Amino acid sequence: MNEPTSTRTPTGDTGGRPPSAFDPEGPISEQPPAPETSSGPNPSGKGNLGTGKASRAGDKIFRNLTTGAGIFVVALIGLIGLFLLIQAIPALQANKGSFFGTEWNTTDPADLHFGITDMLLVTVTVSLVALVIAMPISLGIALFLTQYAPARLARPFAYIIDLLAAVPSIIFGLWGLLFLAPELEPIAQWINSTFGWIPIFGEGNIAPNIRGTIFTAGVVLAVMLLPIITSLTREVFQRTPTTQIEGALALGATRWEVIRTTVLPFGKSGYIGASMLGLGRALGETIALTVILGIPTVPFDWSIFDGGATFASKIALAAAEFNDPTSAGAYIAAGLVLFVLTFLVNFVARAIIGDKKGD
Repeated sequence: MNEPTSTRTPTGDTGGRPPSAFDPEGPISEQPPAPETSSGPNPSGKGNLGTGKASRAGDKIFRNLTTGAGIFVVALIGLIGLFLLIQAIPALQANKGSFFGTEWNTTDPADLHFGITDMLLVTVTVSLVALVIAMPISLGIALFLTQYAPARLARPFAYIIDLLAAVPSIIFGLWGLLFLAPELEPIAQWINSTFGWIPIFGEGNIAPNIRGTIFTAGVVLAVMLLPIITSLTREVFQRTPTTQIEGALALGATRWEVIRTTVLPFGKSGYIGASMLGLGRALGETIALTVILGIPTVPFDWSIFDGGATFASKIALAAAEFNDPTSAGAYIAAGLVLFVLTFLVNFVARAIIGDKKGD
């Protein structure tokens, strides 16, 4: 019987074929080595090591620059506060009245009597009136631009709102005194006659002239705050996760229900932060309030129809007295109080935002 012949090629014999690295029966020694690639390991390691050192050096330089910038800002604020304190101490020592009183007389450096109570009350009252008016209007504008208005209308409308921030303060002051105040006078008279039994709406200390009042100044200041609060609130509302909005719509929610359950909860901390930023802007407003509140010597009588002066407007009107260091120190002391007040507002704002984020 004939034995079956094997067709297997003997080891080392390719049967007339050229040796191939992919031949499982070919000799292992004949398989060519894998080619080196540029991404493979570098035996010397010099190239990668150099890149890592450069990267670490760049990170260190950038970290030091950013840290230095933060320290510089903090140090600058601290130096400003220290300057105000040093300049105010001589005037405070020479003050013969109560610093928390209502009398203000700095014409005679040898007989200084100055108190900040009236300026503090007027500053806070004007800012709160502006905030009460500006906050709901800004919220409505932001919701309209982000949730209701078509894109072809929302974009130019947003530009117009933002352009209000570029209008100089003196323009707002002149507009408020010469145009807006006469238009607001009938409204002020109606509020005074209808709600006059409430002290805050009672007859002011400059009646019957109710044009250059805290009420008029608050309305003008509210217009100045609109672009700040609106733009920041709009940016926050635009970042509401689309999945949340689409999920609420898929469940059958109306547009208002979507806003109430998704947009407002997501953006409330940003809205509060924008409002507090606007309040800080209102506390330091100078020129517009200087033009409108033209009677800075009358005492505050707990009415929005009073006249008076804020910290900033009082300091601006008294620039002629700054030739004497002691008299100037009285106004620097008032500026120090305003400096501290703005810090307290920012501290409260950060605390509120932190609590909202924790919820």
